[in-house]
Amino acid sequence: MNKSESKYYHTSLLMNQAFVELLNKKEYEFITIKEICKKAGVNRSTFYLHYDNINDLLLETISNINKSFFEVFKDKELSLKINNNSKKDLILITPYYLIPYLNHVKENKIIYKLSTKYPLLMRSIEKYKYLQNEVLFPIFKNFDIEEKWQKYISSYYIKGTYAIIEEWIKDDCKEDVNEICQLIIKCVRPYEQNENN
Repeated sequence: MNKSESKYYHTSLLMNQAFVELLNKKEYEFITIKEICKKAGVNRSTFYLHYDNINDLLLETISNINKSFFEVFKDKELSLKINNNSKKDLILITPYYLIPYLNHVKENKIIYKLSTKYPLLMRSIEKYKYLQNEVLFPIFKNFDIEEKWQKYISSYYIKGTYAIIEEWIKDDCKEDVNEICQLIIKCVRPYEQNENN
């Protein structure tokens, strides 16, 4: 990255941070370019060098959040595990995978709140498609689940899990990450609760 690219990136980052801070204080619809510029310490012409409008800034912010979301799974070397581990190790509804994801949600709760309010605008589908295609479908293959049922089962896991997370987000992520993790496990894998008692 050369000096001008670095400066461009830094300015962009300042506007992303300013935008998220403003989202903590007011509704998306009422945020203005003037406010973003003031908070980021840049002038209006600089904003327009980077974006055409606030939606462009929102999309970039979402893209950055999505990137960090995908990194949660890449850091876990999930693709290696999918191809080389036993079936028992392929069960993802465990603290090993849930805790980093829930921490990511909590750290970015303002954006996740926005994603529940504007799922199309927030491109939430991209995350689900990634999970479905890159994570769940390969795991289902290892479990010999018929291809025609895979989309139904993945939809159950993703939407069921996210329904709990969505309620947690609405409640401002007040409950402890470990408690939410255990709740998800209890709902998605109740048979294990009975085995342990």
